[in-house]
Amino acid sequence: MTDRDILWCAVNLLLDDEQELEQLCPTCRSRAQEERCLCCGAPICAGEGVVNSAFDEARFQTLKRGDGHD
Repeated sequence: MTDRDILWCAVNLLLDDEQELEQLCPTCRSRAQEERCLCCGAPICAGEGVVNSAFDEARFQTLKRGDGHD
């Protein structure tokens, strides 16, 4: 497949999703657009998501303030 073919497929997939959403009532449409757990289907609250265990919050805050120049 060429890059043009891949782009054409991607655009058509987006249009298909949009057409499916247009066939739903407003309540079902908003529910379909909610972020949900792939396993159990429970809604994912804002702020939840991937957590980087290697992220150093204290170091980030120090650098953010401009205090920690290496």
